[in-house]
Amino acid sequence: MKSNRSDAKTFALRLKSMISLLEQRTRTAKIQEYLYRHVASTSIPKQLHCLALRLAQEHSTNAGARLQLPAPERVPALVDPSLYHFVLASDNILAAAVVAASLVANSLHPSSVVLHVITDRKTYAPMQAWFSLHPLEPAVIEVKGLHHFDWFARGRVPVMEAMEKDRAARSQFRGGSSAIVANVDENPVVVAAKLQALSPKYQSVMNHIRIHLPELFPSLNKVVFLDDDVVIQADLSPLWDIDLQGKVNGAVETCRGADKFVMSKKFKNYLNFSHPLISESFDPNECAWAYGMNIFDLDAWRKTNISHTYNHWLQKNLKSDLSLWQLGTLPPGLIAFHGHIHIIDPYWHMLGLGYQENTTIADAEKAAVIHFNGRAKPWLDIAFPHLRPLWTKYLNFSDRFIRGCNIRT
Repeated sequence: MKSNRSDAKTFALRLKSMISLLEQRTRTAKIQEYLYRHVASTSIPKQLHCLALRLAQEHSTNAGARLQLPAPERVPALVDPSLYHFVLASDNILAAAVVAASLVANSLHPSSVVLHVITDRKTYAPMQAWFSLHPLEPAVIEVKGLHHFDWFARGRVPVMEAMEKDRAARSQFRGGSSAIVANVDENPVVVAAKLQALSPKYQSVMNHIRIHLPELFPSLNKVVFLDDDVVIQADLSPLWDIDLQGKVNGAVETCRGADKFVMSKKFKNYLNFSHPLISESFDPNECAWAYGMNIFDLDAWRKTNISHTYNHWLQKNLKSDLSLWQLGTLPPGLIAFHGHIHIIDPYWHMLGLGYQENTTIADAEKAAVIHFNGRAKPWLDIAFPHLRPLWTKYLNFSDRFIRGCNIRT
């Protein structure tokens, strides 16, 4: 009898050890999967790198790729408040090309469309070359680099200083992707969040540029801001008829949880309510809203302290060792625009096409703007194949630059 009990105990210990080993292997495999996804979603595909290089070369050798944008006779349109002004901030030429093409193609009044493309210094020449060689007339396209704005310089713009500190803080706080993955005892969900925090997107000043819209466009009273991972599928001119009722930011809320709009987010999903600075100031169950397609009343904005509040909380987060929130521009946006949001119909902005594989083409086609927010960007190999055609339909694959860089459907 004693021998049987001993055998049973030995068996139980071996079984426990085997289960522990299997759990560790499963956790390690999951962490490796997150690492592969991180690399796939943050690396620049060679096709996009090729496109930028070829266009930069074209800019240096072809006068037609260095045309003034817009043409001199169309310059007054840039400050004409009667036109429909859209702003796109991007260093991704292919993504910007799709946003612009889809915007103009679906406009009922293309001659009234003005698209202001803002990019960084390194991308300015190839971005200008693309739009010089691919005019979207009768729409007006402007391409400007951040270096063209004299006031936008380190020491004068708080968000730039914050981004430099943010990069340093994340580097020390995270220890790099190899250190993250090496910690196999850590919860895979925590590992995923840490890897995501390393994404260049979250440390790019281009991602924060929207907080300076009133200064960037001092002559305009209203603009629609577009992320570069959206596709426009309908005429957006009715957005100018929406009464924001004195609010600054017209946005789609994201806590409805309706299947076809695939997002259900509240403040607690973005902010750390275990920190007293957050818990004392906000309601965890308050509905969040979306960046990506926003109507901004710049006149109303200029009467507020929104930009100051945004920069103030960026500094607070840095001083708190990134403990108020970890990722992106939406958390400080939720704080800065708190009380200044006017909710618009979800038809105008469908989210989640880079997260939700179960989104159907039929549902996506019903939205005015679809947003590939999430890792599975449509220009990456990890894009969902059934959704990618919604994006690629606005690319001309016979174009010599697209074809020369082997960019395919």
